[in-house]
Amino acid sequence: MKYIDTLREGMRISEIYLCKSKQIALTKAGREYGNLVLQDKSGTIDAKIWDLGSPGIGDFETFDYVRVDADVTLFMNAHQLNVKRIRRAEEREYIPADYLPVSRKNIDEMYAELLKLIAGIRNPWLRKLVDSYFVEDADFVRAFRFHSAAKSVHHGFVGGLLEHTLSVMKLCDYFAAAYPSLNRDLLLTAALFHDVGKLKELSVFPQNDYTDDGQLLGHIIIGTEMVAERIRTIPGFPERLASELKHCILAHHGELEYGSPKKPALLEAMALNFADNADAKLETMIEALQGGNVANTGSASQPAWLGYNRLLETNIRRTIAE
Repeated sequence: MKYIDTLREGMRISEIYLCKSKQIALTKAGREYGNLVLQDKSGTIDAKIWDLGSPGIGDFETFDYVRVDADVTLFMNAHQLNVKRIRRAEEREYIPADYLPVSRKNIDEMYAELLKLIAGIRNPWLRKLVDSYFVEDADFVRAFRFHSAAKSVHHGFVGGLLEHTLSVMKLCDYFAAAYPSLNRDLLLTAALFHDVGKLKELSVFPQNDYTDDGQLLGHIIIGTEMVAERIRTIPGFPERLASELKHCILAHHGELEYGSPKKPALLEAMALNFADNADAKLETMIEALQGGNVANTGSASQPAWLGYNRLLETNIRRTIAE
């Protein structure tokens, strides 16, 4: 199997991929064409069906596995497929696990590292809350380990929510050591729960798309409600501590225009925002660099720019070794 991340301009392929999305669009001349996004575990690629009336174009729908005969081209510095033939694949022709993007890191090892950080939370109320989800709730743990952290921007793969949460917790752990004014237990608990609402904001793979609640409420509100509901099952949980934890979750995007209902009013909320933003932005750039034209790596004298990235709002390129 030729995985998407190995495709190069000029290749002619005959492979099976998961159809992530399918739309009928119009060219400038008003002619209909098929606009697809295809996926395997290594990533996604845009695909175009320019001749929809061709006898080689069969019937298929979004989330079908499809057999594709296509030429690999380059458009705006990104690989793209020019589809010649396409049909719905039969079940015997594919293994579903080959088509789900998965974290490059070991999920068991990441969760073990997460549990070590949890073990360092000393506040008995916060520890009871955390354990109720991440230690005692087997269904929650199973979902959390499998889920993505985004539809497409960053960590949009199996294990992505775990990987992102662990990275944010580790950054917050560093902040707590470097800035003793921070309440470490509150900060680590907020980091652990900050994106937990994505379990209900996004559907599971292979869809990994926004649910109705995801569209109407968003993960920040959903996650705050999840934490509040569980707190109400813990008799005597301090009201002020509950409010501080919920504020950190509500404010973790930092700005109202970025979706936070509140701006950070606590030192811990500000630290969480910095940690979340740092990991999200770095992962976004890493994924953009990995998705660029790998064949055009450039040299020290002529570095290869990958073009403008709309998410980062800048032109990007790889570091060139001397």
